[in-house]
Amino acid sequence: MSPRSAARLIAGGRIALGAAVLAAPERVTARWLGAENARHPAVADLARGLAARDIALGLAALQTLDDRRAGPRVQLGCALADGADALGTLLARKHLPALGAIGTVAIAGGSAALGVYIAGQLG
Repeated sequence: MSPRSAARLIAGGRIALGAAVLAAPERVTARWLGAENARHPAVADLARGLAARDIALGLAALQTLDDRRAGPRVQLGCALADGADALGTLLARKHLPALGAIGTVAIAGGSAALGVYIAGQLG
């Protein structure tokens, strides 16, 4: 798979996840945070903010993919966001369902590493 194809796939996944969280924040966050945590009223509001961030990052990644200056920078920004998600989940793992924490760290961490690689290939 080419770096551009991988970048499109990650951006599409980011947009799809963001849309899913906007549509059903409690349902989606329950897998990550646990059902009890996901029912807290503030979680839905915070999740919507993260969803909007992911949609915006995904759209920016797609829009700048062919720009030799902006494309790699946007990919690094996406990788930074994914790394922060992985780290935040890792730090909170004692309070999260084990499967959700493992899955989030694996997906977000892998996406962060792949994003750094893609940025290097696009630059």
